[in-house]
Amino acid sequence: MIVPSPFPGMNPFFEQPGYWQDFHLEFLSALRRQLVPQLGSAFFVQLEEHLYVHDLPPEPRRAIGRADVSISGSAVRSAGLAAVGMLEAPAVLELPRNEVERVPYLEVRDRQGRELLTVIELLSPSNKKRGENHEQYPAKRRELLRSPTHLVEIDLLRRGRTMPPDDRPRCDYSVLVSRAERRPAVDFWPIQLRERLPVVPISLRPDVVEARVELQEVLHRNFDGPGYESFIDSGAPQPPLSGEQADWARQFVPGNA
Repeated sequence: MIVPSPFPGMNPFFEQPGYWQDFHLEFLSALRRQLVPQLGSAFFVQLEEHLYVHDLPPEPRRAIGRADVSISGSAVRSAGLAAVGMLEAPAVLELPRNEVERVPYLEVRDRQGRELLTVIELLSPSNKKRGENHEQYPAKRRELLRSPTHLVEIDLLRRGRTMPPDDRPRCDYSVLVSRAERRPAVDFWPIQLRERLPVVPISLRPDVVEARVELQEVLHRNFDGPGYESFIDSGAPQPPLSGEQADWARQFVPGNA
């Protein structure tokens, strides 16, 4: 028996920074399990990941100064390396530090030729940040939209920027489906906090009936498997719910909204 999420639609407690990465992976895994039985033997779904390199917050770059000869020589000898004849530079500098972020997504491919047919993205907080350091996903998105690959983009985060088109209706969450043969037109599902997540199509080939994924069912199964019910509502949604939203949410998780 499935333990469903207590909310009728998206559970805003998943939007906590400490839980989102885990939810992201679990949600895509649950979505794949719902999608695979509909595809038959001609197609397959695999979990892939984007690798984003982000510069860490800048610190004052400085010259550390000339290395202490005795300390440097001792450290090199302790590592089993020859210190004889080592040239020393006038100064030692620090390169900018960075971190690598791994963001999972799904690919639907043709089994025989491995042709990429559809990409299913669940947006991450990093995707929705602004600034030069976070332009990698929008660039990859533009490249994908110029290709013959379908795109399904699921946004279950209230915070951060929204992706184009800019004339999208105001909403808390959304799903965008871009079928390659219909571009630049896209299908768009605006979703409010209190609304059930929609059923959305997954396009394959023009001569193949589209698959369908019930995102609310995916969320319920995702909530049940990892046992989120025992801890997910111990924190607070980020960003905080407005006064009216918090009052509404309190009926599902009393005292925690």
